[in-house]
Amino acid sequence: MSDNHKNVNDYTQRLQRVVEDYEHTIEDHLNEDYLKQTEWPDKLADRIAAFGGSWSFIIIFAVFLTAWILTNTLNFIGHFDPSPFILLNLILSFIAAFQAPIIMMSQNRQAARDKRESIIDFAINYKAELEVDDIQSHLHRIENEMAQLKLLLQSQKLGNTEN
Repeated sequence: MSDNHKNVNDYTQRLQRVVEDYEHTIEDHLNEDYLKQTEWPDKLADRIAAFGGSWSFIIIFAVFLTAWILTNTLNFIGHFDPSPFILLNLILSFIAAFQAPIIMMSQNRQAARDKRESIIDFAINYKAELEVDDIQSHLHRIENEMAQLKLLLQSQKLGNTEN
């Protein structure tokens, strides 16, 4: 492997480490800000929203509903909520009435956090675009210098063949 190829690989690896460190630093900073700005009711809402949007909740709730319906339709014990299950409807309405606003609060906080992250991503992308433009201008300058050198060498070559 040539020295130039090795230097390019070393530079690429160093650059990759710098980018990863920078990303982790930004992520840690965002997480610290989130933890500092989030109070316990907000954290509780996030936990409730996370549980309410999980397969665990769906499975537990399906088991609960099935057990409720079976208990009140079959003759295991006395029917405490006979069909059309008015008490069950009341419980479901109560859960929906509280769960929906809690999930919306959690989503609003997540949207605000996503907005901060997108602003940081935009700044990073803008900086990268400026760097690419700078590199392109250097490449164009080098290309022009190479063309001038080529012309100079060709003119010297023609001058040497005439003598």
